[in-house]
Parts: sequence; C-alpha cells; structure tokens
Amino acid sequence: MMIMVRAIVRPEKSDDVLAALMAAGFPAVTKMSVAGRGKQRGIKIGEITYDEIPKTLLISVVKASDRQFVIDTIMEAARTGAKGAFGDGKIFVTPVEEVYTISSGVKEPDIEEAAA
Repeated sequence: MMIMVRAIVRPEKSDDVLAALMAAGFPAVTKMSVAGRGKQRGIKIGEITYDEIPKTLLISVVKASDRQFVIDTIMEAARTGAKGAFGDGKIFVTPVEEVYTISSGVKEPDIEEAAA
C-alpha cells in the first residue's frame, strides 16, 4: 500500500526538508508555494493583521511501511529550534488508491511498483 504525505512548512525550511528527504532516499517530491492560515487565523503585528501567511506545500507518495520514517524526517527538518515554534506547519497523510502514468494512459497494475 502507498500513502501520500502532504507537508505544509515554512518557506525558509522547505529546502531543509527537501535535502533531508533526498538524503533519506526519498527524492520524489512536488513543491508548491501556497498561502493560508491555521487555527490562529493569521498573525497580528502591531495594528496589521495578516490573514494569509506564505507557506510551502510538499507532496510525496511513499510506501506505507516508510510512513513514520518519512514523517519523522520531515518533522525534524521543518521544525524551528529544538522544540519547534508556532506556525512550523502540518503534515497530512492519506492512502493512495490508484496510480496512472500520463504518457501511456495506463493504470499501474501494482501500486508498489508505481512508486519505485
């Protein structure tokens, strides 16, 4: 079984996360610049409230057996300071049911082989 790991991290930490995943043997990652807010509803600095905060979304599909290792790798690389800080991000994990190759239009017969 495969899982999709989506990590929303601080933009200044995304290169650290990508390097950590590469070093750990997980080079396949999609990276997007995004903006949003969490439970804190943005951030207020003085009289100005910023409703949407820039973040980076990293997406990777890995074997379910690698789940915890990948999550731990992302958390360690994305965390600011020894204990982390407010706004370091979130990680979402979901199952992957099917994989298709766009160039051939073929559904991958074995999802384990599709990620290799």
